[in-house]
Amino acid sequence: MIRVAVIGTGNISRLHISSYLAFPDRCRIVAFADIYPEKCREKAGEFGLDVEIFDSHKELLGRSDIDLISICTPPFCHAEIAVEFLNAGKHVIVEKPMAASLEECDRMLEAAGKSGKVLAVVAQNRFKDPVMNLKRVLDSGKIGRIVHAQVDSFWWRGHCYYDLWWRGTWEKEGGGCTLNHAVHHIDMLAWMMGRPLSVQALLSNTSHDNAEVEDISIAALQYPGGAVAQITSSVIHHGEEQQVIFQGERARISAPWKVSAMVSKSNGFPENNPQLEKELNDYYNSLPKLKYIDHKGEIDDVLTAVETGGQPLITGRSGSLTIEIITAIYKSGFERKTIDLPIAKDDPYYTVKGIRENAIHFHEKKSSVVNLGSGQEITVGSDYKNK
Repeated sequence: MIRVAVIGTGNISRLHISSYLAFPDRCRIVAFADIYPEKCREKAGEFGLDVEIFDSHKELLGRSDIDLISICTPPFCHAEIAVEFLNAGKHVIVEKPMAASLEECDRMLEAAGKSGKVLAVVAQNRFKDPVMNLKRVLDSGKIGRIVHAQVDSFWWRGHCYYDLWWRGTWEKEGGGCTLNHAVHHIDMLAWMMGRPLSVQALLSNTSHDNAEVEDISIAALQYPGGAVAQITSSVIHHGEEQQVIFQGERARISAPWKVSAMVSKSNGFPENNPQLEKELNDYYNSLPKLKYIDHKGEIDDVLTAVETGGQPLITGRSGSLTIEIITAIYKSGFERKTIDLPIAKDDPYYTVKGIRENAIHFHEKKSSVVNLGSGQEITVGSDYKNK
């Protein structure tokens, strides 16, 4: 039986808690910790749990009766908490984004390496059938070499969203929509295409004058072999349409699933290739369905890694690559120039301090509240299925 503690009991913790409760024969939640312990009591009551409650995660570091830690705190303290628990011999799953800088990611990876414990990063969208099967189709080689990718990470958040005490500041949130919303889609892109060679980006804040950070960014990425990609990260798009599109040499595929394949006429103009479209659709439809999806799918994967001594699908190294691409987007947007990857350890943007010193403050945060609509539903992204 894997014994679990949840650190940070805000909105996102609800998805962790309900996911652990889906596996009662494999794990048991034994403790909550939050600097606002009343949030712990609220969550315990909501789920009918008899758990110990603490106002500091440090009180749990020496506990031998806890095996796995879910970190659901604001991003600025992910690294500190993860490193302390890994050093204490605990397995760790940390909410996105993994950390606020590459230096923090490296410290987490070092601690995981020394302890031999699991370090997993939440990217629950990989555990959706359309996304998982999109990766499988790409890996099959049926569309040929990828030549272009398009990521539309479109979200919408009201002005008051950034009134929450830790949001909208470079110090506490670590960034805007690029780091905290598009992180899901940037993870997908990194998983499917790897590290780009270079990044060009622009940033803006068009609609949230109570936040220092960006509410939209647009980035262009260059990959080895000539492929290019574009990422739009936004919290100003009504409708929140989200998609990931890959153009291959032979066909176009995407999540939500859609196929288009063309061949050339003798004059160079296109005509449809229904045979390849059918082949791709048949292959996609033959792929197995995931047993568990979203956070539940990722929690199942992490529990399996703990039980077997294996590695989760989304490791600390996966999370670090996502942070590297996001860091390059910020550096390019701040400095208005092309940024080459990888980002070296002597780069100012390698550290939180360097990012904060160079960050553009689009506005200054004007108001701060402890809670925003406690108990109200939150949205965590598209299901990537055709409506």
